[in-house]
Formats: sequence, C-alpha cells, structure tokens
Amino acid sequence: MEKSFIAFVENSIKKNWDLDALTDYKGATLQYKDVARKIEKLHILFQESGIKPGDKIAVCGRNSSHWGVTFLATLTYGAVIVPILHEFKADNVHNIVNHSEARLLFVGDVVWENLNENDMPNLEGILLMNDFSILVSRSKKLNHARGHLNELFGKKYPCNFRKEHIHYHKDSPEELAVINYTSGTTSYSKGVMLPFRVLWSNTQFAHEVLSLKAGDRLVSMLPMAHMYGLAFEFLYEFSIGAHIFFLTRMPSPKIIFQAFADIKPNLVVAVPLIIEKIIKKSILPKLETPTMKLLMKLPIISDKIRAKIRQQMIDAFGGQFYEVIIGGAAFNQEIEQFLRSIEFPFTVGYGMTECGPIICYEDWKRFKPGSCGKAAPRMELKIGSNDPANVVGEIYCKGENVMTGYYKNPEATKEVLDKDGWLRTGDLGVIDSEGNLTIKGRSKNMLLGPSGQNIYPEEIEEKLNNMQYVSECIVVQQADSKLVALIYPEFDQALAQGIDEKGLEKIMEENRVALNAELPAYSTISRVKIYQEEFEKTPKKSIKRFLYQNIQ
Repeated sequence: MEKSFIAFVENSIKKNWDLDALTDYKGATLQYKDVARKIEKLHILFQESGIKPGDKIAVCGRNSSHWGVTFLATLTYGAVIVPILHEFKADNVHNIVNHSEARLLFVGDVVWENLNENDMPNLEGILLMNDFSILVSRSKKLNHARGHLNELFGKKYPCNFRKEHIHYHKDSPEELAVINYTSGTTSYSKGVMLPFRVLWSNTQFAHEVLSLKAGDRLVSMLPMAHMYGLAFEFLYEFSIGAHIFFLTRMPSPKIIFQAFADIKPNLVVAVPLIIEKIIKKSILPKLETPTMKLLMKLPIISDKIRAKIRQQMIDAFGGQFYEVIIGGAAFNQEIEQFLRSIEFPFTVGYGMTECGPIICYEDWKRFKPGSCGKAAPRMELKIGSNDPANVVGEIYCKGENVMTGYYKNPEATKEVLDKDGWLRTGDLGVIDSEGNLTIKGRSKNMLLGPSGQNIYPEEIEEKLNNMQYVSECIVVQQADSKLVALIYPEFDQALAQGIDEKGLEKIMEENRVALNAELPAYSTISRVKIYQEEFEKTPKKSIKRFLYQNIQ
C-alpha cells in the first residue's frame, strides 16, 4: 500500500473533479476542480516568490474554504504548514510565526485586526485569506507574482487547466508536514512536528473505520487549526470526495442546529461541551417534571418515551448521520449514561495533538460505556502500572501516529518520547482485558490528599456538574490542602425560578453537603465559591485551570 498522504489529495481531486467540495455556510461553494485551480495559482505564487519545499507557511483564521485551500496548497507544494488557532492572543500568534520561521502568513480579516506586522520581522509577506490579496509585502518577487498571477497562470495553461495537469509533490513518510502548536495554556506553546506518515495514518484510519462516500455532507465546526477538527472534519472528508460546509462564525448551539437542519450531515464530529449543552438545555428539563419521572418508571411507556427522545436528538442533528463521534475532552458520565439509555448512536474517541490526533476509537455498536475505545490501527497502548486493568497508571502509546518531537525543543521532546518511541500522554487510565481504555484524569491535574491519596478533581467536578443550578465548576486545592469548589451557576435559570443571589448560595451549600456524602473523607469539599462569569477556556473548551489555582 502506498503510504502517501498527498496521493489521497491528488486522487480525490481527479476522481471527484465535478463534485462540490467546500462551502462557506450561507456563502460560496467550490467544486473539486475549483480547489485544484486555486491550489495551482498558489503554487505559482510560491514558486515565483522563491518559496522552496521545506519552507514554513503559517495560516491563522476562522474555518473557511480558503483556509482549506491554503492548507492543501502548502502541503502539495512540499512546504510545511503551521496552522495557528484564531483564538490565540496576538502575542502568541507573533511568537508562533517567529518561532516556526514562517516565510508567509495567511490570515482571516478578524485575526488581522489585532496583529502587528512589526512584531513578525522575518515574514516576507502577509496575505488575506478571503481573496489572497497582499496585506504586507517585504518582497519584490511576491508583489510581482501576486500582481501578475492570472497572467502567469494563463501562460502556464494556455488551453484550459485540466486534471491531467495535476502532479503534486511526492511526500515521504518521515518528511515534516505540519508544525501544530499546542493550546499553550501555561506558557508559550510547543510546536508538535507531524511528518506525512501521521497525516496518512490518521486519514487511512478514517477510511478503515468510518463509512462516508463521495458526495456525502459534513459540517465543520471544530477549529481546523486543531488536529481533531482538521483530521476528521476536513482531511478525511476531502480525501473521500465529500462536501464540507464550514461554519465561518462562532458556532453557537443556535447556528449549529440551523446548519444541521439545512445540511443534514452524514457524520457528526463534536466536543463534549456542545452535546452536553444541547442535552442540559433542551432534553433533560422535560424529563425532570414529576409526571415524566413517573412515566419513565413504567416499562412500556418509558420505552416509547426513550424512542421519542432518541428521535428528537437524531432530528436535531439533521437525521441523516451514521454516528456522532465525541472527543477532545472528557465526557460527562451521567450524560453518557443517558445517551446509552436511549440508544443514541455515539462513540467517544481519545487522542492528542502529538498523535495527529487519534490514539483510541471504537464503533458505537461495539463501544464499551465509560471507555474511549481501543488502540487505533497502527497504534499500541500500555499503562505505567503493575496491574494495568485495576491500578491507575500513566497512559503510553507508540505507532505511526506519533510525532517526531517538538520543534527546536529537544528537552521537551526527551521528557515525553523515549528511545523506543513510546509517548507519555500525561493522562492516567486503566485498560481491560479486551483492550478498552478508560481515562481517570490528567496526571498534572491530580491532587494529593492529606495522607498522600490520589484525588482526581475531574471525577468530583463531574458529580458536581450534575447538581442543581451548576453550569460549570472546577475543584482546586488551597495551601492547607483543603479542597474548594469554584462554581459558575445557571444564573438565568435561577432567576426564572425567582431565586436570588442568597438563595443560590444556600442551594450551592446544599449541593456541597450532598456531594460530600458521596465522596471519601480525604476528597470532600470544604467550601464553595461562586463565580459571576464563565471560566476562561482553551480552544478545546476545557477550563484553563492554572488561572484559578490561587483562590482566596
């Protein structure tokens, strides 16, 4: 089997030439042949500007068709792409552009407003992704190439550009393809070096376990600068000839549902937060009424209600999908059990940027509740404990999906990658005899109890998140080792029920007492602190814990 990622791209363009490829939701559509033409023009631009294979090109903006074109054009030329999350602060973007030694930067208009070209002195040019126009140029060659691009294209293809003209860069497995900078929550982020074999192996994995075909539809709502969204809402779909719709604005639940209703996707890829919000806001309140609780206890009626709720959920996602894949963060166990009870077709995967991203997966029909699947094809797992099925240990993985290291950071690479290729994930878990992995928490979040017991704050938070009027929470440890729960309550809901600030405090105290009744003595919560606004989050929608460690 040819292990070439670029062959996936090239073959798909030729095979699906006249099919729709990329659409900006409520905007223009590009067919595969249009994408090919735009790639070709960017190749001419790169060549005329003196960009060589192996040079770095950065891209930073919201998901869009032109973001996808920029990504594909860079790789098929043989250059290295540096995708940057558009949510990053300006100084973080400047830092990544400089650290990666990018020669060109493609930006979205919203991102560009906050950047300062003087803080990126080594860039030769900055181009606006909307129309590939030049915003900043420090190169005569680039000015000339952009100014004469149509003329140069016409000269190269005087009689029409056809699929026979496509001959892209031939990638080799260990050749660097992507430098993807991690969320950078505690300090400047590290650049994860992903060679072409990682892109190939993740795309090949999707071909093996998912069932999309040419012409199928998908909504892209996770940031493509993140490997999860990139691999499973763009690269796989493009390689199969699917039609990808980009939500170019902030994907609020309202916009997402509208898009699902219009597009009716054949696969849904999501993070837990989106699913949890939908269920907490639209489904659970209906089931909490006394009548419903009673009806749910009657066997035949409860089955009918479950079937009805399941259908409502399926319709909410457009009604045409095979399964919903959930990943990117831990999934709330109570919500997961609820989805199981109505037989909703979902599965939970596990991965990280350093594996581009997939480590574990299982089809929803065979998926073990509470786990995150088994080792993906071409990947191995092990647990750093003497009894991996029962004693929690750090999760290690190795295989074709593993990065080559962190860019220009051998010390950080050595900390996580050993000489045999095993990657330390920083997560803790257990593996059963069938190979199902269950995650217990992040090793860096683990707290030590008064007598050295391991406390996993995520497990406490999960229970607390299911209590009344709790929107989100984190559990932190004070200097005296006592645990405090920081809570952002459901203010709107409380207000609608006529509950004031004092009333909310009383309810949160009741929650604390009820929670402690379920916890071992060493992990009980000593007090609750109410926050007036949502906690700050990383692009993966996990709370930036480090911001809340020093509570008073």
